[in-house]
This record gives sequence, structure tokens and C-alpha cells, in this order.
Amino acid sequence: MRVMVHSQFFSQHNVSEREEEVEYALTNTSQLLLKNHPMSVTPMLHYVLDPIMTKPWNHFSDWFKNGDATAFETANGILFWDYVSSNDSKFNNLFNDAMASDTQFVTNSLLNEKCKGVFIGLESLVDVGGGTGTMAKAIAKSFPLMQCTVLDLPHVVAGLQGNENLKYVEGDMFKAIPPADAILLKSILHDWNDEECIKILKNCKKAITMEGKKGKVIIIDMVVDEENRDDESFETQLFFDTVMLAFLNGKERSKKEWINLIYSTGFDDYKITPSLDGLRSLIEIFP
Repeated sequence: MRVMVHSQFFSQHNVSEREEEVEYALTNTSQLLLKNHPMSVTPMLHYVLDPIMTKPWNHFSDWFKNGDATAFETANGILFWDYVSSNDSKFNNLFNDAMASDTQFVTNSLLNEKCKGVFIGLESLVDVGGGTGTMAKAIAKSFPLMQCTVLDLPHVVAGLQGNENLKYVEGDMFKAIPPADAILLKSILHDWNDEECIKILKNCKKAITMEGKKGKVIIIDMVVDEENRDDESFETQLFFDTVMLAFLNGKERSKKEWINLIYSTGFDDYKITPSLDGLRSLIEIFP
């Protein structure tokens, strides 16, 4: 219990003058692990602690010596996205639930007064890789006149039902993205290397400039703050950078790396709103 108190998962209080009589209470951190908490991250915890996800950390030495793309491939004999698309329904459900809980956590920040204006005036939006539609549903509810589309692979969106201003479309972001005023990429680009990101962003640019339109791309991802190396969030960003490398061959990018990526794709301007949820930023890019 002392370890948990020190880690701020519990708080400790004396219940009498006798020091040995204490009680423990949940903190803001541990409350996020309650299943009935509206911002619960329990699904994410179950996902990252699953043996499929922990196994690669024990194979770094082997990975450094072979030609596999990632430590995940070395540990499991298959690339991450191929495994997610496989017939392992248990892991697939873990993954979808984890992504939904993470998205719910971010959505509250995205739709507050600080950032909500990013959607004002948009008539249509495509949530690329939007999974089961957690974020798109929230946006569609907040902006009932906006037509929202979730684009994801067939096995993800199969059987999902939309409503008046929300629909699900099967597709591949590397091939084509439906036209819209805005394209949303939440925690997508950090999964891929620069070359793959350029392919995705070029398809985004094509989608927002069809029929003479000039929309924008909305990116939610980490901007590694190299100027605040003593900040706790910087350490967390570095950890996620390692995760991206080991599991997906992607990376978390610094502001300079984001700017280089944006201009390399032919976009002319950008705007970064930092610290959306303490770790991730809101990046708008314009053709």
C-alpha cells in the first residue's frame, strides 16, 4: 500500500490519533480505472497488459539482430496490423475497446470551448481510422448539421449502424479517402513512418480539395516537447515513441518533424494547439 500511495493511486488518511489506524481512498488517477467511470481507461489497461502486447518487450535483443520490421513481429511471427486483422476476435475486441476508451478521453478535451471552434463552419468530416466511431458520434451529436463519416477497414466497420448525420464506410486510407470539408486523423500518423504518412496526407489533401474546395486536415497526435525535458509528460512521450518503434515502426514527432512532414506533403500552412490532453496536441493543416 505504501507503494500505491507513493505512486498516487491511493491517498492515506489517519482515522484516529493512533498512527497505525489509517484508511485509504481513491485518487483522481485510480478513479480512471473504475469500470463505471465515464472516462475509464480500464479497456486500455487490459489491452496493454495482454500477453500479445507484453511479449515483444522480451524480444528486443533478438529483434536487434534479425531483419524483422518490429519487435512485435519477432515475438508473434506476424506484423501488428496483420494480427489485428486476423481471426483472433478476443484481441480484436480488446484493441477496439482500448481505442474507444482512449478516444473518449480525448474527445472531452477536443469538444470543450478551447478547441470546439475547429469544427465550426464545417459541413462534412471524415474520421479516418475512426474505428467503431466513438469520436465521430460525439462530433455528430455536437454538430447535428455536419455530415460525419467513419472510414475504416471492412472487418472494423462491418455491421455498424449510423444515423442521420453519421455513416460508416469501408476503405483504405492508403488508397483513397472520401471528399469532405475536413479530414480527422486521431492517433493515426504516429503509427507510420514518414513515407507512409506522406501517402496518407496526400490522399487527405486530394479529399479536401475536390471540386474546387479548400478544406483542412485535423490531426490529433503528440508533439514531443523537447524544450521541457524535465516535464513528466515529456518522459511519457518518449515512452510512446519507443512503443511506436517496437510495435508499428512509427514514431512520435517533434514540432520540427511535424513541420517538415506537413510541407513535404505540399500543404502551405499549419496551426498547432498544444496540450490537448496533457500529451497530445491539435494540429490543423491547410492546402
